Amino acid sequence: MRRRAPGTSSIEDAAWRSSGAAIRVPQLPDGALVFTGIVKGIGRVESVDRSTDGVRVTVATPLASELGPGDSIAVNGVCLTAAAVDGGSFVAEVMNETLAKTSLSDFGPAAEVNLELPLRASDRLGGHFVQGHVDGVGVIAAVLDDGFARRVTIRAPGEVLRYIVEKGSVAVDGVSLTVVAVGEESLEVSLIPETLERTSLGRARAGTSVNLEVDMIAKYVEKAVGALRALGSSPGGSGESAGADSLGSSPGGEHAGGESDRHTHGQGQEATPKQEAGVETTTMEAAG
Repeated sequence: MRRRAPGTSSIEDAAWRSSGAAIRVPQLPDGALVFTGIVKGIGRVESVDRSTDGVRVTVATPLASELGPGDSIAVNGVCLTAAAVDGGSFVAEVMNETLAKTSLSDFGPAAEVNLELPLRASDRLGGHFVQGHVDGVGVIAAVLDDGFARRVTIRAPGEVLRYIVEKGSVAVDGVSLTVVAVGEESLEVSLIPETLERTSLGRARAGTSVNLEVDMIAKYVEKAVGALRALGSSPGGSGESAGADSLGSSPGGEHAGGESDRHTHGQGQEATPKQEAGVETTTMEAAG
């Protein structure tokens, strides 16, 4: 019987307990604030008040009528809090940490920004779960027209690319997009006319910095698999897991590269550990 690894949350445990190669998508906890990457409007920066404490930015948008002080709104993919609302605009305070980790430091008067209000229970999930927590800043390397669409290549840091897969989802300046290609140092997306018209990406050019957020499910899967590996290598851990048994193992039952973090059990076989370069691995021996 599989056991939950110490230190895992209820969400991670929900993923961990899933069987098979496909891990079920866990439900978000009550009160979790998420977006979908479907931009509801383009705002226009009216003013930027910079100080050593951070930045106070005023954004004009019809969406301000749906906001009150303390409400959240995603601005170019960054979850911010409306500190004040006045008619057709809102004011948000951007702390130095956010300025250092996002492209919001490039804010200037008249800049256009993508805006989205948090997902409500009655809303359709048209894009994918987006938290408004930027994982890294990319730079547009190339823009190429492709029929009525536009292909955009974005240079991205390695800590972002590790979670990017072809045909997977990524949020670019808060816009939910499908990845069409992944390179060693970049990813590529294709923008349809609707996206070009209704988001600020329609005006993006080579050299433009963009906020990137990876699919949060990829992070949960990574941690869940790590928990399975830790369980498999812990004393007394059975490591029995449908679908997880074959991860990281090579034909013949030995873990490729000397990895020791999963014990694979097969019918009529017994797992016995051995030492290789100070790392415990597992080989398969026929029982009986």
